[in-house]
Amino acid sequence: MNYLDENEETEEKQQPNAFMKKLFEERTILIYGEINQDLAREVTSQLLLLAAMGDEPIKIFINSQGGHVEAGDTIHDMIKFVKPEVIVIGTGWVASAGITIYLAAEAKNRYSLPNTRYMIHQPAGGVQGQSTEIQIEAKEIIRMRERVNRLIAEATGQTYEKISKDTDRNFWMSADEAKDYGMISKIIQTSDEIK
Repeated sequence: MNYLDENEETEEKQQPNAFMKKLFEERTILIYGEINQDLAREVTSQLLLLAAMGDEPIKIFINSQGGHVEAGDTIHDMIKFVKPEVIVIGTGWVASAGITIYLAAEAKNRYSLPNTRYMIHQPAGGVQGQSTEIQIEAKEIIRMRERVNRLIAEATGQTYEKISKDTDRNFWMSADEAKDYGMISKIIQTSDEIK
């Protein structure tokens, strides 16, 4: 039996909307969890709407284990596409497709909270079917790996060869190590440190 009255239920449903509205007013987007098509659509919509509302910077907080490569590419490309400056802040962990999104911001706009961990690796995929289909998919995964490695190399200043070696397996970095690697510009403790 539910003892909540109608007003309490309505207030509970409105709280997340009020929270998201406040973040939107502050020009802040959250990317938390798995990168997938639904998240890509949501973030793309938010970026386009915020860009239409004005040229003030947009902040994106990222805490993601990664996910679908193409969904990450969609968000990456949209960050570069919109006119307002985009500032990214890594928190928790930024891994795999989350790195692709994170690196879309200009180097000077890539911040990290101190306990954030970063991970790069090669794309993974699974396929079943005839040997020809498996061969086609394997070639596409190799092309995807080369493209992502070039993206990481360009964004960090590391050589393509180093990135290829480092992404051969999961390559974890602390915030300090990621800063030395060229992934982040500044480790911050408070929001006042974002310029």
